[in-house]
Amino acid sequence: MMNRRHVLKAPAALLAAPLSAPALAQADNRPVLTIAVQRLSNSNTFEPPREQSNVGFRIHGLYSEQLIGTDWLNNAALVPGLATSWKRVDARTLDLTLRQNVKFHDGSLLTAEDVVFSFNERIFGTQGATGAGRSTVLAGTATKEPPAEVVAVGRRTYPGLERIEILDQQTIRFVNRLPDVTLEGRIAQSVGAILSRAAFGRSESWLSWGRTPIGTGPYRIAEFRPDTLLVLEAHDEYWGGRPPARRLRFVEVPEVSGRLNGLFSGEYDFACDVPPDQITVVERNPRFEVLGSPINNIRKLAFDKTHPVLADARIRRAMTHAIDRQVLVDALWAGRTKIPRGMQMESYGEMYLADWENPRFDPAEARRLLREANYRGQPIPYRLLNNYYTNQVANAQIMVEMWRSVGINVAIEMKENFAQVTERTPGRGVRDWSNTSVFGDPVAGLLRSFGPNTEAERNGEWASAEFNQASTALEAETDLNRRRELFRRVLSIVEREDPGYITLHHAAAFTAKRRNIEWRASSGWAMMFGPGNLRVGA
Repeated sequence: MMNRRHVLKAPAALLAAPLSAPALAQADNRPVLTIAVQRLSNSNTFEPPREQSNVGFRIHGLYSEQLIGTDWLNNAALVPGLATSWKRVDARTLDLTLRQNVKFHDGSLLTAEDVVFSFNERIFGTQGATGAGRSTVLAGTATKEPPAEVVAVGRRTYPGLERIEILDQQTIRFVNRLPDVTLEGRIAQSVGAILSRAAFGRSESWLSWGRTPIGTGPYRIAEFRPDTLLVLEAHDEYWGGRPPARRLRFVEVPEVSGRLNGLFSGEYDFACDVPPDQITVVERNPRFEVLGSPINNIRKLAFDKTHPVLADARIRRAMTHAIDRQVLVDALWAGRTKIPRGMQMESYGEMYLADWENPRFDPAEARRLLREANYRGQPIPYRLLNNYYTNQVANAQIMVEMWRSVGINVAIEMKENFAQVTERTPGRGVRDWSNTSVFGDPVAGLLRSFGPNTEAERNGEWASAEFNQASTALEAETDLNRRRELFRRVLSIVEREDPGYITLHHAAAFTAKRRNIEWRASSGWAMMFGPGNLRVGA
């Protein structure tokens, strides 16, 4: 069906012959850059399937790569990565041609066996993707079972994967049990990073491996101090060219003021997660600028429908009608982001439902539903982190007032980490969340969070047999019109009939930096510091 043979666009320097020995012997004058971030990691590991978060997406591509890449600096199109090309054999089968002479951070060469390992032992363990045992077991790989949440993420990411075959040392075949028009996009997700089989075998445990996975990206993990510092060193044998920075230092600085003050003082070169109201503050100084835009992520508020009050769908529907999204965008984002049409992106192309509408802002309808449900002001807990998401606390405070105006009693409960937010206790009611579309199809967005084997279901927050049936059918359907019908049905269930969340607005990522650093912000969370996207002293 498809044979995509793209050529990566890169500066002429990337296509030049390798550096000669005398050049390598010269002093390394490349910069060491320090990037202040709100958080380094939620899991204290850097294995992509375990760190499927905004903070993980920021750095995954710096040290790990997939067979199929994503052009985050332009239109987020799929491009060659560790595979130079791919073609469809049929609706269930995809063949990929491996890039040759790619070196891991430990100096070993990428092989076809590394690819199979990366999808078998590393993600699925002894049970394989199907849960019925691996079709291919590679001799010599130490048995290290991945954590249960990693296996769950793997099965959700590749729900139809049957087996991976090595046709020869240059050709890998993916075979699904069912048709899947999105297989290319699934392979491009960070869950499918190709990592070193030999290095995994040398590690003491899955956890120790997860702290310093060995990949092929332009930088390698050199040092990690939880909640403090992550250091990435240049991988000078990177297949895409010599990295433009000698070292990247990611420093955890929870407060916006701390990140910006460090930028102004020269301690930091970049300050991430800048709120819109601070952009003009930064740019008053001609030495600095702020880059960014709405990205491929949608902020939402998630319901726990097992809560005694929220078990009634009418109360959840009333909460959706009480929220004025435009007020949130205007008050907190200075109009610098936008409101999506439900949990979908325009990048879905023909699968985008342009006529879909969010539940309208209608306080009268909210009050009617509350009367019908005989709501008597019982408190609904709202578990909240301290600005993990930009403007998170202010956003929550405004929504609490909107709910109060229609008679809904929502009480904020501040928590220290995600484990406390999602803990299964009687106090769980609503929480903040976001949804990233990792490629241009509905299965890459909404169905990563809701449906079989997803976080909402695993946490016991929201599940629906009808939703699961429709979403499973959507994943296996190949007819465009039928897929659109199924997607519409899925949205109807989870956004209108039995709400699992409230869609708020597109997330927007703004990064402050020194003006004399030439660098482009991506269209997603990813920060790109590879060849072609960094020059200091511009």
